[in-house]
Amino acid sequence: MNLDTLRTDNVGSLLRPARWKEARKQFDDGKLDTAAFARIEEDCVRDFVTLQEGIGLDVITDGEISRLNFQDSFGLAVSGYDVQSKADTVKVQEERAKGGSALRRWDIPDLHLPGTAVAHRRPVYAKLKLMRNVPLEEYRRVAPMARTPVKVSLIGPDRISQRFAYERSRDVYKDMDAFLADVVAIQRRMIQELVDAGCRYVHIDAPGFTAYVDEPSLAEMKQRGENPDENLARSIKAEAAVAAGFPGVTFGLHLCRGNQRSMWHREGTYDAIAERLFNETPHQRFLLEYDSPRAGGFEPLRHVPKGKVVVLGLISTKVAPLESVDDLRRRIDEAAKHLPLEQLAISPQCGFGSDAVGNLISEDDQKRKLERMVEVARLVWN
Repeated sequence: MNLDTLRTDNVGSLLRPARWKEARKQFDDGKLDTAAFARIEEDCVRDFVTLQEGIGLDVITDGEISRLNFQDSFGLAVSGYDVQSKADTVKVQEERAKGGSALRRWDIPDLHLPGTAVAHRRPVYAKLKLMRNVPLEEYRRVAPMARTPVKVSLIGPDRISQRFAYERSRDVYKDMDAFLADVVAIQRRMIQELVDAGCRYVHIDAPGFTAYVDEPSLAEMKQRGENPDENLARSIKAEAAVAAGFPGVTFGLHLCRGNQRSMWHREGTYDAIAERLFNETPHQRFLLEYDSPRAGGFEPLRHVPKGKVVVLGLISTKVAPLESVDDLRRRIDEAAKHLPLEQLAISPQCGFGSDAVGNLISEDDQKRKLERMVEVARLVWN
């Protein structure tokens, strides 16, 4: 199977079942031991595999169930960050999400407050070191359960750099280039260990790239004395370095505009970043959010070189209504005016549960949306 050209994709996270949330709360409170919680979590992963394979997805994930936040793939993997607090708990996340309503701009809390690395903008007290390969642990658990290829996701260096308080870390890293050199080296080691374990599809989450087309985000960079163009160039170089030189491995790069309790926090089209991103990175698949007008039109797809695939994130994970077959086919036809159909695929626009709280839809909604994706893919690409 050529993983580069799969017609359906799953961004990564799935809604955490109620039994997992309750077990996690008991575990966090010390009322459930590690072994008992691990058995419950493993059962949930097995159910996720059954769900995705039963629907007929071309590639599956473990639902990122062990992560309280999608950025934990790096934040919990390394030492060196000055976090000054314990990791989030489900209770903390649920409290923070109270009052959230779908499809409004999310007012991000103060990222400078103490908290988990990458999810918060934290300094370092020492150079970063890899302590545990979180995605590798996840892959080794799910791979023996699956008949379908399994993909894993890592948060990319662009977001990691945006959530690094360099101004309070100069006694450790003289500049952002030095910091990113360590990030790239650590992530390449993580990926090599995944490849050695048999993984052939590595998905890089890069939500920070939409900051370069979002006016409030650009203003924040400038207020810190940063040059957004220099930031973009540095990030593209780092993303390319992470994925370079792994023959036989498919790399995906996912861009979105925020996915917290069905809310969003960025808007803007891909036009200003598309040509460089598509041509200066070696990733074979670009998973692009395209479920709302905030993403703009398909015109930027004209910059995609031959041999690369754009996975159209046409199915919303934020709201319950099911997209119609006709509307999805119409939008794929519109995209095909700018990029040949054989270079297109379909997916949800983001994960269903970027954190443990998840979006404001039900597990049944989630299942119907994944089924609709497979239905449309079979009609369009046979």
